[in-house]
Amino acid sequence: MIDFIHSHGMIISGAILLIAYVFIASEKIQKSVVALVGAALTMLLGLIPFGGETPDGKILKGVFEYVDFQVIFLLIGMMIIVNIASRSGVFKWMALNLLRATKGHPKTVLFTLAAFTAIASAFLDNVTTVVLMMPITFVIAKEFDTDPIPFLITEVLASNIGGTATLIGDPPNIIIGTRAGLSFMSFVKELTPIVVLIFLVCIGTLVFLFRKGLKATPEKMEHIANLDNSQTITDKNLMIRSVITLLLVITGFVTHDVTHIPAYVFAVAGAAFLLLFEKPKEIYRDVEWLTIFFFVGLFIIIGGFEANGGIKFLADQLIVLTHGSLKAATYIILWASGLLSGIIDNIPYTATMAPLISELINPENENAITGNVHALWWALSLGACLGGNLTIIGAAANVLVSETAASKGHKISFLRFMKYGVLVTLISLALSSGYLCLKYLH
Repeated sequence: MIDFIHSHGMIISGAILLIAYVFIASEKIQKSVVALVGAALTMLLGLIPFGGETPDGKILKGVFEYVDFQVIFLLIGMMIIVNIASRSGVFKWMALNLLRATKGHPKTVLFTLAAFTAIASAFLDNVTTVVLMMPITFVIAKEFDTDPIPFLITEVLASNIGGTATLIGDPPNIIIGTRAGLSFMSFVKELTPIVVLIFLVCIGTLVFLFRKGLKATPEKMEHIANLDNSQTITDKNLMIRSVITLLLVITGFVTHDVTHIPAYVFAVAGAAFLLLFEKPKEIYRDVEWLTIFFFVGLFIIIGGFEANGGIKFLADQLIVLTHGSLKAATYIILWASGLLSGIIDNIPYTATMAPLISELINPENENAITGNVHALWWALSLGACLGGNLTIIGAAANVLVSETAASKGHKISFLRFMKYGVLVTLISLALSSGYLCLKYLH
């Protein structure tokens, strides 16, 4: 039995990965449970080594070396910081101030909400951002006496676009950054310009499409322009403390090229400092532990596939398909990532693709793709993050917004979301193709 598993390790580990994908996509079983069951099977069947040495003295990569703890600690640290900061009401205060600046013009309000969501999503995770924005959105829609769905759809699409711009904006970028050794500033320099262009074109298109429902009487506009924001900050000391900490952590990310201190160190340090003033049990209770365990299980499943040569096999096939062409590989990764991320969760997809790209550009691989290979990493980031806009199940933020809206009596159907999501995704990928071509592939 053991010999059979060893001789067919790539097929068995690949089957576990594929079956896990199917269950994650179907959402019949909670995805963290699927990941942990798959991880347990991978370890029980001996598909991933536990470390040590082979008889010929070769050092084996242990099971926990396949778990990217830089990703894990960065996620936990940022979740704690954002959770604590949000308790002060600072994010709601910022959003309401922006709304007052619009003077109550519905189209300007929609664009402002989208811009705030996109900017916030570049520094907070998308789920946290939409959670903060939804209560404000329902209040605004009620004041305008209009359907909140256009606002919600625009915000969630803006969230996925904005999260693409930085290392910490979307989990796929965290995976890519740690795997490729890319810093916070690398993402800002390379992706922010194209993300800003994509945001302006896509949100401008949505404002035009929703224009008929974006009307209000002068009285309603006056009311929005004078919303009371004096009681929004519930704890001034907490607000000052958490905002300063968040700014210092982001400064740490930005200065990585100088300090060479990994991003996760700053995130954990900031979280640890803020916890000194809080009741840890309450804060830990609100950390997205399901997401954390999902990552751990997924890394182990993919590690089993990698340890059995599966990643190298797929990389070799992609090289054959593209004839070793950097241009062809970049476009395939961009568009395949964009379309697949709208159907399956972009986190497991990126976690699978990251080691595959590493193998594609591995100098030890005699058929490795050469040239400005960073284009492949940026193609994966743009495709995986922006592709989340394709369908209502493409990203966690999409699912959360649709479920919350339904509970408030505003159901967002799969097809209604897709009507706008497909258009935004196609525009995003087309603009990304042009950007990658001009910058890396001309």
